[in-house]
Amino acid sequence: MKIILNNENLDIPNVTEISVADLLIYKKFSFPLLAIRINGNYVKKSDYATTLIHPEDDVIVLHMLSGG
Repeated sequence: MKIILNNENLDIPNVTEISVADLLIYKKFSFPLLAIRINGNYVKKSDYATTLIHPEDDVIVLHMLSGG
């Protein structure tokens, strides 16, 4: 399956769709504060396991930092 992840092409072999939660595991995103958008739509953390990413979707994963 081919998607765009953070403005770069990504090919995930042997799948036709993947959940946000599984993508985070696959790409080893482990930062505790993430903001995720699929095709411009924000995905709540509570929906990571049930929200599916499909071929050609544009996915943005941002690490949220706080500071002062």
